[in-house]
Amino acid sequence: MAKLSVLPQADQNTANAACMERFQRRVEATPPGMCPIALQLSLLQAAQMQTCGKCVPCRDGIPELARLLEQVLTCAADESVLQTIRLLATMVRDTSDCAIGWEAANAVLEGLETFAQEYESHVTKRFCQDQVGQTVPCESLCPAHVDIPGYIALAGKGDFSGAIRLIRKDNPFPTACALVCEHPCEERCRRSLVDAPVNIRGIKKYAVDSLAADKVPVPNRLPDSGRRVAVIGGGPSGMTCAYFCALMGHEVTVFEGRQKLGGMMRYGIPAYRFPRERLDEDIRAVLSVGNIDVRYQTQVDAAAMAQITQEFDAVYVAIGAQGGKTLPLEGADAQGVSSAVDLLQRIGNGDWTPDFTGKKVVVIGGGNVAMDCCRTSVRAGAESVTCVYRRRVEDMTALRMEIESAMQEGVEMMTLQSPVAIEKDAQGHCAAVITQPQMISAVKRGRPAPKDAAKPRQRIEADVVLLAVGQAIESGPFEEFGMKTQRTAFCADEHLLAEGFDNVFVGGDCFTGPATVIRAIGAGKVAARNIDEYLGFHHTLDCGVKAPAPKPNDRTPYGRVEILERPAHERKHDFAGVETQMSAEEAAQECGRCLRCDHFGCGVTEGGRIQYA
Repeated sequence: MAKLSVLPQADQNTANAACMERFQRRVEATPPGMCPIALQLSLLQAAQMQTCGKCVPCRDGIPELARLLEQVLTCAADESVLQTIRLLATMVRDTSDCAIGWEAANAVLEGLETFAQEYESHVTKRFCQDQVGQTVPCESLCPAHVDIPGYIALAGKGDFSGAIRLIRKDNPFPTACALVCEHPCEERCRRSLVDAPVNIRGIKKYAVDSLAADKVPVPNRLPDSGRRVAVIGGGPSGMTCAYFCALMGHEVTVFEGRQKLGGMMRYGIPAYRFPRERLDEDIRAVLSVGNIDVRYQTQVDAAAMAQITQEFDAVYVAIGAQGGKTLPLEGADAQGVSSAVDLLQRIGNGDWTPDFTGKKVVVIGGGNVAMDCCRTSVRAGAESVTCVYRRRVEDMTALRMEIESAMQEGVEMMTLQSPVAIEKDAQGHCAAVITQPQMISAVKRGRPAPKDAAKPRQRIEADVVLLAVGQAIESGPFEEFGMKTQRTAFCADEHLLAEGFDNVFVGGDCFTGPATVIRAIGAGKVAARNIDEYLGFHHTLDCGVKAPAPKPNDRTPYGRVEILERPAHERKHDFAGVETQMSAEEAAQECGRCLRCDHFGCGVTEGGRIQYA
């Protein structure tokens, strides 16, 4: 009897796996701005390769859908073709035997709704919409549209001053973003086609670690314009707007309710993640522009707002989202229960450090603020720290690195537990958190939703309970003044002009809801540009540096250099910065991985950026 060999099949499987890995890399590196119809067609063609051919709808329907979509993509279709696509996709979705045909057709139907304007443009105007086109992925996905390939190249040459100046071209907080940015710029990095995304935040950190930002001169201010701009709130968005408006020659007055500038960067992010002296480096650099007057400990109420809008030519309201939300739990009024935001703000004031020695701390929530509270509680001497979350660890909105670091420091993640009450002792102090076990269920709004499981409730002992369930916008005085809100967030048009006003602009968390530092910075930059236009100007700024000429790409696969933290057994006992520095050798390798997409492939894009000479 002849022997059979499994090697040919094994070789084929290995080759298929490698092919699928390359396909996955290409999907991960899909650039922002590409035509969504082209993306839909490529995914449909991938589904076509998966069909087994047993059922007619999938076997014959998917190729026909692909042929019709290609007509739309090449602008050779009319409205009747769209109707045929809709009918055929509905039939394939509803009659396919397996998930391959169902998912492929359903994606087409969803695309017809989601990208309706793009389909209409292809059919009626015979071209893509204006915003469609190849872009530099990292720059496009950065809310401030920083010239990332440029500053990486400068950092790679050892020109840290040039790198910081180029970052400041669009973002006056290079140190803040080097330490706490969630780096959305890395999501579609084309380096993923070769190995892994470039560690963009790490390179920025290497630059500001090598040369403090306040040691790098800011650009020269343009001649005085004679116009006055008021900024309400000295957080990342407000100070970004103040920085660019001052550079443009406008006189800026910042009204800040606290003793120091920085907003939630100072009063919401723990010092071990963002040492205050590093924040002060950015603040000093911003104020060095000149023409910025800061009025500290000045609360703006309705009467003050009315006076400010009369005194100043333009007003930018960037009050952030600095209030803590609570949960409607029985016993939430117990002693020892507080908002996570309130705790972090008290610490940020610099005159109080919690002492949780020997106490059991329970933190409710799964975002970055929850992780900040967990890790802060560890450093405050807690006997135990438990994070209670109603979903799974993989559903947490906190950065993966923050979750892992918290667990390394001894935080217990108690997931699929929904708090239902807080138990009090005889003195009215919290004694435990009562939770209802959950089971994961159907996907809603992009995440699997939890629902009550048929399991008995659990009791988690707690001396301290911190509620990290969101941030609130304290908009009351501004509503009294007449500014319109929706769920306490200010209403404004696409130019950030407040609804009902002609000289009041809004931006940052008070407009979008609680978000990230870099999104607030991006809003402040856009506000400054729009205020400048409103005041009758069209200033351009010169940052004094340009990106160097690119070197040929090095496409040799490398491992990604990560930013390391001090050992958990050491760092959990203090509030000193936890992240270590890249070495020159590591930074050189990481900078060399950049493919310079600003030069190779698509060139420089200027969308969404303040214009410079």
